[in-house]
This record gives sequence, C-alpha cells and structure tokens, in this order.
Amino acid sequence: MPAALACAALVSLSACTADGVKDAVTPDKPKDPITLSANVAQKATDVRVDTIVAVKAAHGSITSAALASDDGKSTVKGRVAGDSWLASERLEPGTAYTLQVKGTGEDGKPKRIIRHFTTQPLTLAQQTYPSVAPLQGETVGVGMPVIVTFDVPVRNRALFERNMSVQSTPAVDGSWTWFSDREAHFRPRTFWPAHAKIKINLRLNGLPAGGGIYGQQDQLIDFRTGSKRVSVVDVAKHQLKYTVDGKVEKTIPVTTGDNGHRTREGVKVIMEKFSSIDMDAATTGVDSEDPGYYNISDVRWAMRLTNSGEFLHAAPWSVGSQGRANVSHGCTGMSTANASWLYHHSRRGDVVRYIHSPRPLEARNGWTDWNVSWSAWLRGSALHKA
Repeated sequence: MPAALACAALVSLSACTADGVKDAVTPDKPKDPITLSANVAQKATDVRVDTIVAVKAAHGSITSAALASDDGKSTVKGRVAGDSWLASERLEPGTAYTLQVKGTGEDGKPKRIIRHFTTQPLTLAQQTYPSVAPLQGETVGVGMPVIVTFDVPVRNRALFERNMSVQSTPAVDGSWTWFSDREAHFRPRTFWPAHAKIKINLRLNGLPAGGGIYGQQDQLIDFRTGSKRVSVVDVAKHQLKYTVDGKVEKTIPVTTGDNGHRTREGVKVIMEKFSSIDMDAATTGVDSEDPGYYNISDVRWAMRLTNSGEFLHAAPWSVGSQGRANVSHGCTGMSTANASWLYHHSRRGDVVRYIHSPRPLEARNGWTDWNVSWSAWLRGSALHKA
C-alpha cells in the first residue's frame, strides 16, 4: 500500500470509537426564570405601619426596586441584601403605596412585579410624637442631657430604646434612663467632653409602642457642646466661682435662700434663659395671702435651675447683703452688672453646682441627672446597659 493511503487510513480510524459510534456532547441544563415574591399582597389593605417591606428573588437577581406613596409625598429607600430587597424605613399610616421591582433570571430574561397596597389608618391618639432637646444645631453646655418627651405613653420601652441612639465625637460611655413612660434622658457617665459633636438618631416612625400605639416620626438631630463652663455656688460663703475648662474666670458675691427658704444643694443645669421675666411666687405654690408671697416684674438676666423656681438673676434690691448674708426666697441674686455678665457668658446646659447647704436637691426637680450615680442611672435603662 502506498504510504499516503496508509496515512489516510490511520487518520480515518482515529476518528472512530468502538462499533463505529461517534462521541456524543451532553446537552446544557435549561436555566430557570426568576421568581419574585413580596411580603405585601396585591391590593392589600390595613397593612401594619411597622411592616418592613421585603422582596425575595429565586433563580435570579433583583436589578431595581422602588416603593413610594401614590400621592408622591413619601419615598421609602431600601437596599439589596443577598437575594432580597429590604426597605430601610417603616410605613406611614392611612397611605396608598406602590411597589415596583424588576429582576433578571438565570435564563437572562427580565421580570417585573407591581404591588398596590394601603396601610392601616391611625389617629393622633394612636401615635406618639417624640419631642427632643437639645434643638437641631444648638450649642449647649457640657451638662446638657438629651431629653426625649413623648405625648402618648410608651409601653415597649426596650424596643424603643434599641431604636434610639446617641453618638458623640469624641466617643463617650453613655446610657438612657426612663423617668416615666413619657420621658427618657440620655447622659454620659461624666459630663460631655468640651467641643464635642453629638448626633441623636431616633428610628421610631411606625415602631409599635404597645397598646395599639405607634411611633409618629423619626428624629435626626445634630448638636455640639461648647467650653466646659461650671459655676460653683458656696451657699455658706455667699459667692459664685465661674470656671471655664477648669480655670476660674470670675468670682461673684451672691445671696441665696434665707433660713426659711434654703437654696438646694446639688448639681443643677441651666434650663432656660430670660433677659427679663416676671416672678410670681404663686407659680411655685405660694398663696398670695402668704407672708412670703412676692410678685416682681422685669427681673433681669434670669436663668432657671429648677422646676420649683430657683433662678440665677439680678437682684439690685439685695446688693447690700450679697457676699455677706442669705436673704432670698431660694434664688441666687447678684448685682445687675454681674448678672448680665454671667448671663452673656452662659449657655443652656451649663453646670451650676451648689455646696454647703443643709437642703438637698430633690430628684427630678429640674435636670437633676448628674446627682444620680452611674449604677442607678443604668438601672433606669430598659436595657440595663450603657
């Protein structure tokens, strides 16, 4: 056989298998189309406001999602987490929403679902609104607590507290305490650092407060502290020492409460400031027929320290006793010039500490947070931890 024919025969044989059957190629497995499922049904009504809308994808991935109220007033943001899309916010009451989600399946084909639904209606009596102090953008003293006041009681304190955060730069060790089912305070273990930046984040909108009540609104508030300003009032020595960052800036002669109206000892915080205020003893429970009754108009440079009516203020009528004797009804009086100076060098949240008085400051007579030990403060937290 010629060499060329022998080579061709060998090539022909190498392309065959036993019994002359050629190799077969395994066919590809068919790819599945995507399925999208949502936790709200089409045309659902009375959807709970605490629902976190979610969409899950199988055999594919979510490419886009949008959730908005039909009136255009509310858009709910969300994020993709694995094979799911999760809303980042709860829902508004009595509101019609449209959910639109698109995805692509393993087969490369797109799919879309649309859900129209309406949330449960709620009256104002079924919602609790959180009022917050300090105010947005406010600069306060280092003794200022964060105060959240609810207009409708909160039963689920632990759930609410887990959704109430306070972050500080520099960082602090702090905790909430509940004074009642309507009021919660946050404070650090010690005073805030000077010149700190603090962010309050209350994620309460639609959160169940218990008893059929829901949170009415989220709150996001940024504030900061100024210098560390602390005044120390020595009741026995009739003087006030004003310090900034630990340095004494001014010593002021004062008069405090007389023997029948002792000024309280303890750590107080400036709550309010008034360039002028009328002081009526009736507002502190003193009857107009009482010998100790007073009603003085246009009291200058007044700063409130207690709910019961203790102020720092100008008292030109007692200048002769200032620095020598205690003759007031419990307030701390000083000359008009000194009161003006102190007023203009003070902020809401500045600390005023009273020493050498036989009368203790009652709990919650003002912002008395700093008179509570840290262990007792933590016990007032619904989570019992910092």
